[in-house]
Amino acid sequence: MIDADQFLEPARARGFDFYTGVPCSFLTPFINRAISDPAIDYVGAASEGEAVGIAAGAALAGRRTVVMCQNSGLGNTVNPLTSLNHCFRIPTLLITTWRGQPGVADEPQHELMGLITHGLLDLMRIRGMPFPQTDDAVGRALDVAMEEMDDSGLPFAFVMAKGSVRDAPLDFRPPAPEPAGRREDHAPAGDRPSRYAVLERVAATLPENAAVVATTGKCGRELFTIGDRPQYLYQVGSMGCAGAMGLGVALNADRPVVVLDGDGAALMKLGALATIGAAAPRNLIHVVLDNGVHDSTGGQATVSASVDFAAVAVACGYRHAASCADLTGFDAAFAEALAVPGPHLIHVRIAPGSISDLGRPTVAPPAVADRFRRFLAG
Repeated sequence: MIDADQFLEPARARGFDFYTGVPCSFLTPFINRAISDPAIDYVGAASEGEAVGIAAGAALAGRRTVVMCQNSGLGNTVNPLTSLNHCFRIPTLLITTWRGQPGVADEPQHELMGLITHGLLDLMRIRGMPFPQTDDAVGRALDVAMEEMDDSGLPFAFVMAKGSVRDAPLDFRPPAPEPAGRREDHAPAGDRPSRYAVLERVAATLPENAAVVATTGKCGRELFTIGDRPQYLYQVGSMGCAGAMGLGVALNADRPVVVLDGDGAALMKLGALATIGAAAPRNLIHVVLDNGVHDSTGGQATVSASVDFAAVAVACGYRHAASCADLTGFDAAFAEALAVPGPHLIHVRIAPGSISDLGRPTVAPPAVADRFRRFLAG
């Protein structure tokens, strides 16, 4: 058993200073110290998969990241770990607890996951080792993890057994709530635009220093068709993680960050709006392109017709939200978002469908990640 600082301090000396995750009782002293330490940035996520997305964005912005979760939440991380981190070669240090460890009394809901935790990590091709439980083992374990991640570009996991870290208090006062954000509606004066037309407007007015995270599916494909740029990150998987990834970038970059989301994707991880509102990055512009359907899979309806994304954003703490349904309204909302501190959400209702003969990005995902990383560093 070790004190939390016996891990956190040598980890910080090796560059690990950005933590995100979802609590577990095994992690309590560890998370308490990470939250309380002013030298560490900690973002509490609404879900484990969201935490992986946040860490991926922070990693591309130059941070060494740590994702913490209970092993019951590993299932929630499978999508981004396999279709984001693996696909784009984005490493993160994963600390997962071992609830349901065979031979250790635990609650019945942890029994099966306790049996398959290591096998699940193996299936995801994530190498790992037990969380170090002695002071002299910490440095060696961290060095092994760093070497593995630097060589492979993939995550590495520590599996934390019960009683690995001594109790530690939480020394943290939540910030006072901000005043309610402002919401505005732009009455449409024309037909709903296509997604392609809105993306053309984004490309035409985007500042040269702005970073863009485009959600998976036809959004990224159309943006690439309009004109490929190093400042674009095209998610080709990890549906629902664009907002989380944009948050990770925005918290670690002194430049505008634009997230191009879809209604189906945003609904998949709607809790990310609460995390963004709480973190309140002033440089984040979150655009939800809402055509009411899953366009990439044949046009099946989403439930967005009854969802007011702008109202949800304001309720979650966004400083400004706008709704629109034509290009004139979008132009006005996007111009204001670029001029006034956020975070902002722009909910634009668009027509279903896409351009014919739509291609796909021809730049491989690891190359997209590498040039995006260099763009952020520049």
